[in-house]
Amino acid sequence: MRAQDFARAWTIADRDLSTIRSIGPAKHEGPRHLQKIWRGEDLGGRVVLVRCYHGLGDTIQFARLLPALARIARDVIVWCQPALCGLIARVPGVRHVLPLHDGIPDVAFEVDIEIMELAHALRVDGEDAGMRASYLAPAGPPVALPAHDGLAVGLVWRVGNWDKRRELPADLVRTLLIPRIAAFSLQADLGAAEVAEIGARDISSADIDVLANTLIALDLVITVDTMVGHLAGALGCETWIMLHADPDWRWPAAGMRTYWYPRTRLFHQQSPGDWTGVVAQVRQALCDRVAAISSPRPGPA
Repeated sequence: MRAQDFARAWTIADRDLSTIRSIGPAKHEGPRHLQKIWRGEDLGGRVVLVRCYHGLGDTIQFARLLPALARIARDVIVWCQPALCGLIARVPGVRHVLPLHDGIPDVAFEVDIEIMELAHALRVDGEDAGMRASYLAPAGPPVALPAHDGLAVGLVWRVGNWDKRRELPADLVRTLLIPRIAAFSLQADLGAAEVAEIGARDISSADIDVLANTLIALDLVITVDTMVGHLAGALGCETWIMLHADPDWRWPAAGMRTYWYPRTRLFHQQSPGDWTGVVAQVRQALCDRVAAISSPRPGPA
């Protein structure tokens, strides 16, 4: 999938699925994020429960496939993280959304699948997986940013406990605050002192719809590899993502573009743990962007 060789990906996935069916554990045993739910069952004409057992970013990324599932299923029910219920409920074809919790879902269904298994089950190709338009629609009123001059840039540099290699030191974040940039922190649950130290203004929100509307209001989102990058990309926002040297499979090992999010630009570490080169590239790109919008346009001939 990283190389967009989907036929090869599904050949490998079919082989692994055959092994799971013959000697693998039962469907719902073990930690949720390690469970393999789909066993090759036909999804056509059936009531399908989609389980969202991974991170918020994973659910956002693969929600693009829910309309395709709805075209073949009789009904689509999504059991997803509570914070995302509103966004997912507005995806075309989703009939019902339940907040994910421990235990079993209180709903009748005929077959189930984990949301990240949809690509295999639907045997998507590059056209299916590639994003042609925004597929998420936030609710609520537009967000008005605080008064500012220059390019409104949202920043995310901290990550959760999974894979701390993705995290950017705060002192490097400060170097991105160049003239004609209005920096805004999107970093949830962060002390005011660190936000102030960086020189950004806090516009973060734990409400996903508010966050989504905030991202839409910004000129640019600069983030490490975290949920905000997926949300901004899925909304069609211009997004720059800084990646460590060995990024997750969904990102290309090199290059600036990804079929997942056409308006997203990638910046890669060249050596493990060294963020200085990445930040220098982002800073230069910001300087170029500011220069481009600051240059006077030629008048009429």
